[in-house]
Amino acid sequence: MTIHLQQAIWGAGAVHVGIVAANIPLPGRLRVRERLAGVPRFVRQIFYVHWIYIVLVVGMFAALCFGFSAELAGASALGRFLSGFMAAFWLLRSALQIFYYDRSVRRENWQLDMLYVGSLAVLVCVFGVAALTPR
Repeated sequence: MTIHLQQAIWGAGAVHVGIVAANIPLPGRLRVRERLAGVPRFVRQIFYVHWIYIVLVVGMFAALCFGFSAELAGASALGRFLSGFMAAFWLLRSALQIFYYDRSVRRENWQLDMLYVGSLAVLVCVFGVAALTPR
């Protein structure tokens, strides 16, 4: 485990904080309320609850990065497992962002989309290296 990897994990924590912060104005920018207007109330409720829970999980990822960077950098098997989990989590999220989400909405918000895809790449790399670095 190196101090450089711990610092990279702190940087990943900052990326997570940025993702959480970006989710504050995002519903307005994406006109979520307007676009969900015709959806049954229960489905809207599920959507909002899931959105909030995912933001909470990303916030917890940030807390892990800041509070347990040494463990995530390979000081423990559990830390390496969590790093591997986060690398896989963000790799899947990258694939969904690129191949599943509506291209017209992504084009409409291309600067944010590029920033997000770049952030996801950083997270995958940092946590992938941390998970695969020998103890």
